[in-house]
Amino acid sequence: MKYAYLIVFFLFPFATLFAQANDPEYTEPDSLEVELNEQEIKDLNSGKAVVDESAVMEMLDLVSNISYFKDVYLDIDTAVMNIYDYGKDEIPVFDDTVYQKRIEALARETTIPLTFNTHVKSFIDLYANRRRQQSSRMLGLSYVYFPMFEEYLAKYNLPLELKYLAMVESALNPTAGSRVGAKGLWQFMLGTGKDYGLRVTSLLDERYDPMKETVAACQYLQSLYARYEDWFLVLAAYNSGPGTVNKAIIRAGGVKNYWAIWPYLPKETRGYVPAFIAVTYLMNYATEHNIYPINPGLLLHGTDTVMVNQRVGFDQINECIGVPMQDIVFFNPQYTKRIIPASKDFPCALRLPMKYSLRFVQLEDSIYSYTSKAEKAREIIEEKVEAVSDCVTHVVKKGESLGSIAKKYHVTVSNIKNWNRLKRDTITVGQKLKIYRSGAPMAQVGKSTPKKGGGGSQATTKTHTVKKGETLSSISRKYGCTVNDIKKWNNLKSNNVIVGKKLKIKK
Repeated sequence: MKYAYLIVFFLFPFATLFAQANDPEYTEPDSLEVELNEQEIKDLNSGKAVVDESAVMEMLDLVSNISYFKDVYLDIDTAVMNIYDYGKDEIPVFDDTVYQKRIEALARETTIPLTFNTHVKSFIDLYANRRRQQSSRMLGLSYVYFPMFEEYLAKYNLPLELKYLAMVESALNPTAGSRVGAKGLWQFMLGTGKDYGLRVTSLLDERYDPMKETVAACQYLQSLYARYEDWFLVLAAYNSGPGTVNKAIIRAGGVKNYWAIWPYLPKETRGYVPAFIAVTYLMNYATEHNIYPINPGLLLHGTDTVMVNQRVGFDQINECIGVPMQDIVFFNPQYTKRIIPASKDFPCALRLPMKYSLRFVQLEDSIYSYTSKAEKAREIIEEKVEAVSDCVTHVVKKGESLGSIAKKYHVTVSNIKNWNRLKRDTITVGQKLKIYRSGAPMAQVGKSTPKKGGGGSQATTKTHTVKKGETLSSISRKYGCTVNDIKKWNNLKSNNVIVGKKLKIKK
């Protein structure tokens, strides 16, 4: 028989259906009939397919790319860790009954109903055998992040074992990003992250901030448990969304049990809880499997955090104090465009290797005012482009006057007459006129020079208040002057300006 059919009939009380229909996260199932072919049924009964289709594999591979690990174990005396006297490359093998007893022992110490089955065993094989090196790296990273995780899990009265969820999500890689757009240690999607207070802008993504994302994860897990009152359903909803879990519950006849709804969940989510149980097991029985934590180098005790209160670029920091760019990027993934959008009202944290953090504090003002090589190059290009693109040629059309043309380009009639050396206001159809959209040409073409003793217009001073997104270059274009003019008029030492600053502009 080629297909097997699972048909579930059920009837909910009207009040229950009404509540689900009004749940914004509830999704009406496409069908109450689930069709599985013979191979899929076989795969469901074995753990292999569940492991191979899980995103866990991808995250484990990514943790291998972190370059800060040292080729030594965290504990200097490996003989102390190797209490079973295993050989260096020995991979221990255990009967299912051993796994069963060990997981039962762990279950007695938590409110999460840890169980052992074929799918859990498949993930134990992944962590303990197929990806042993990555498991050692995760063990090393646990010394970096678990103290913080446990602090906030306890604060929100959540099971401490939920710290292992981040291992399933990201393998404890702080720069992890999935193919579907989830980010950070706890792999928040954009919408969910914003719902729990994580800011995402063009320059900043707080899903990469370990502390802020941990707080958001605790709040989200707490909210999910209030809804389901079942930790495995909470984990499934964390992975695939409450709407998907609600749909699976309906297909299973309304039974709120993870293993009952398991066949109706997406393929990736089927492996999610088994992976969580397996990694919880291995992190508690790593030495029994001859697996030890690898030293994560700078990630453990080699960095420090400084607060930044002005906007600054990674290139300014790199060039001023010599910190490698790869270090700034790795330790600060929340700044997605390599710019820290800090201000006095919105200070931002910057994480650096310790030997550079003190240097940053000592040279902070110099770093803020420093113009990087890239910025200097951009200014040169902008000025060259400005000199060319600022000038346009306007061909006079029937019915146009100097007044209407000046209004069109937001300039004055006198500007047009000066730029085109016109003595009168008369123009003819087809005549070509040069128009400088900024109000004056960069080379000051046609500008009359005031004569001493009167007869020429004297320079006037205007005050410009810097708006969001403006730079000295854009302001200079607006007033028909140069960046150096503005810096000279205002005694500026750098090209950096802050929103709200008042600048003198001489016309």
